[in-house]
Amino acid sequence: MSDVAGKPCIICVAITGSLPTKADNPAVPITIEEQIESTHEAYEAGAAIAHCHVRDDEGKPTSDPERFARLMEGIQLHCPGMIVQLSTGGRSGAGQARGGMLPLRPPMASLSVGSNNFPTRVYENPPDLVDWLAAEMKTYGVKPEIEAFDLSHIYKAHEMMERGQIGARPYVQFVMGVKNAMPAEKRVFDFYVETVKYLFGDDIAWCAAGIGRHQRELNDWAAAAGGHLRTGLEDNIRLDKTTLAPSNAALVELAVNAAQRYDRPIATPAQARNILGLRAG
Repeated sequence: MSDVAGKPCIICVAITGSLPTKADNPAVPITIEEQIESTHEAYEAGAAIAHCHVRDDEGKPTSDPERFARLMEGIQLHCPGMIVQLSTGGRSGAGQARGGMLPLRPPMASLSVGSNNFPTRVYENPPDLVDWLAAEMKTYGVKPEIEAFDLSHIYKAHEMMERGQIGARPYVQFVMGVKNAMPAEKRVFDFYVETVKYLFGDDIAWCAAGIGRHQRELNDWAAAAGGHLRTGLEDNIRLDKTTLAPSNAALVELAVNAAQRYDRPIATPAQARNILGLRAG
């Protein structure tokens, strides 16, 4: 039996994102109604967190607070206790518009704390915007999930913790496999886990996300190392090289299987809230 056996494993489902379209995979949920239905299926399959983006009437990414409000309301109605995590990512808006949904007081929101290269663009997260987003999250009682696309982002999170900009027990997620950013290599992953524990303590909760074909291996590495898992059609539209994923729930089932291989029970939403220090849902 491994030393992580019995440790509850949180599964986050990133249901839509900003890039995948129905032309890429017909299962990608675009409308609010489709997203609510897809999230409910993923919830029933074992997901405790829904990482959410919204699209406009043309299917393009937006930071529209009204759409986020409808999505959050629907998830809370149909998925009791599920943790709604809204995205403040840079593909959906610019400047402070990226945080326009934070007054909705979701339990969590993503927070990218530094810039890096993406496949065809620079993902810009200037320090003044990062500081403003963190301050808004603190004002509205929203726990940030630190999106770490680079080693420096983990150290930046530690600096922000020491300054009181974020809470004393941050939740850091490694995003691995984005072209021009952090590679999905096991030795790199191991160093990131070691770094998070060095900076925040051995008992800190952390998560890992693999992009595209790396999703399954990152789920396996994180489950084995005692971390938490992210899956979903935002990051990966396939079950394997030749098979499109039929739903977000199907990808959640693969993550559940990864956790169970290491004798880790799937965290309920209530357990996930306790692990992350969130208010009761």
